Amino acid sequence: MEGAIRITLRRSQIGRPARQRQVLAGLGLRRIGQTVSRTDTPAVRGMIAKVSHLVEVRPVDSGDDR
Repeated sequence: MEGAIRITLRRSQIGRPARQRQVLAGLGLRRIGQTVSRTDTPAVRGMIAKVSHLVEVRPVDSGDDR
C-alpha cells in the first residue's frame, strides 16, 4: 500500500465543520482544484475518509511528472 496517491480538492471547505477544515489543511489542500501527492499510508487514507465528499483521489502514474 506504500505507493503514492494524488488528492484533489473538488468542493469548497466554506461552511464545513472545523474538524474537516483541519483535515484538509493537514493534507495540504487550500483551494478548489489544488492537487497534492501523498504517500499512500493508513493515516492518509483515514484523513481522506473524513473528507471523501470533498476530494478526488487517484493513484500517481509512474510517468506522471507533475
